[in-house]
Amino acid sequence: MTTTPVKIPCQAVLFDMDGVLVDSTVIIERSWRKWAVHHSIDQEQLMELIHGRTAMDTIRMVAPHLDAYKEWQVLIRQELEDQEGPKSFAGVAALLRALPTGKWAIVTSAPRSIAVDRLERLGLLVPEILICADDITSGKPSPQGYQKAANALKVPHDKCVVIEDALPGIEAGLAAGMQVVAVASTHPVDELGAATWVIKEISQLGVESGGGMVLTF
Repeated sequence: MTTTPVKIPCQAVLFDMDGVLVDSTVIIERSWRKWAVHHSIDQEQLMELIHGRTAMDTIRMVAPHLDAYKEWQVLIRQELEDQEGPKSFAGVAALLRALPTGKWAIVTSAPRSIAVDRLERLGLLVPEILICADDITSGKPSPQGYQKAANALKVPHDKCVVIEDALPGIEAGLAAGMQVVAVASTHPVDELGAATWVIKEISQLGVESGGGMVLTF
């Protein structure tokens, strides 16, 4: 982790949602633990796998005998019905407002119904480009979601900066040929070394948009 001021010129910023913009760990883990109890799946082993991946990918990993799509729908209903806990991280609302319109996107492993519901409930901007689990055929650590967002914004991949908290997401951003800023909200700093940069909190990020967009921390 750098201790000197950093400025990153870029043309677009691509955010993960949960763990980066929204502190939703409590509600996500509560839903998964409920599901694990129902299917007699080891909860602690499951907790090591859920962050950064699509639910269907996780289900296929831990319970290949189940209908992944059917179980995904169960998890979606549980999260939509349980609204106790999620909140936006400090500084997120102001950061999103400071970004130039059409120069940022969200790429999340959550389904669109949950992503839009969560952003709107917390009063956060919903970007024009919102890539969700429903929009891709291969979830993180595949780069597909980040590539799709960059293409939609019409920005070269190497001019994008990804903001991530989870290891599969960091891998996805790097595989897409993008710079990655990792936020130590889900994993400790010493586990995020693969990222281009690591910061402790999203509130450290700022944006300058004079003669071109520059991320700062």
